[in-house]
Amino acid sequence: MTDTIVSGAGRTDAGRTSTRDALVRLLPGVLLSLSGFLMFGLHWRPGAYLVLVAAVGIGFVVDRSLGRDLSLIGFGVVVVSLVEVSTNIEWGHMLVMGTALVVAVLGPYLGSRYVYRDHAVRFPVLTGKRWGKREYGYLVGIVALGYFILPVYMVSTGVYENWPAATDPDAIFRLFLGTNALGIWDELFFICTCFALLRRHYGMWTANILQAVIFTSFLWELGFHAWGPLLIFPFALIQGLTFTLTKSLSFVVAVHLLFDFVLFLVLVHAHTREWFPIFLY
Repeated sequence: MTDTIVSGAGRTDAGRTSTRDALVRLLPGVLLSLSGFLMFGLHWRPGAYLVLVAAVGIGFVVDRSLGRDLSLIGFGVVVVSLVEVSTNIEWGHMLVMGTALVVAVLGPYLGSRYVYRDHAVRFPVLTGKRWGKREYGYLVGIVALGYFILPVYMVSTGVYENWPAATDPDAIFRLFLGTNALGIWDELFFICTCFALLRRHYGMWTANILQAVIFTSFLWELGFHAWGPLLIFPFALIQGLTFTLTKSLSFVVAVHLLFDFVLFLVLVHAHTREWFPIFLY
């Protein structure tokens, strides 16, 4: 009887230790996500940098591999924070912001492959798996969701005004290029980099929520205000889940670009209502 009680107490202590260790391991990931919120959501750079340094530092103390992966994500976040994140479609701004976004993706990729030599950041384009009816049906569904949701969100809230009016061919081209390029970058950084690196240390949903907070915060700074987070956060979670199920960058990019194509049409229509008068709102 005594042995049973002692054994039960041992299991309880072990359970408490395991829970405590899990929470300690989760802390740096939460701090990393919080730094993204402070940096892009609240635009409080000094506090964000301090929290980010704490996240990486604690990560190294908890587990060297965790610290290394958080440092890769942190590098990308810091690089993006050094430039103006906006919907300005002037060529000069697009070049500066585009360069920062490229460095934010290349830095973690090269660091993972050549510095840490674990090749944890990958961009699986050619997976060898063909898309079936389910995948194509999903893409059609994404277009339908964009058609019904985006006009209501962009027009009724006036958020479309955060984007410049594109009324001439050059501006329309730059708007189209900008929305598509940013959509591809979102998947390269938030899904293939942030989510993939966090997934090495946390459960799928934990890693997914952590990346979705940074994803949503970044798009908030970009201009998706009002109730935009209620749209972006679920979208970020769905993209993380989709990538987990398909393991295909091509597919998540296709999803994002189709959604962004509807966004592009809505933006053009919102500024010039006689163009693309096909939306309900």
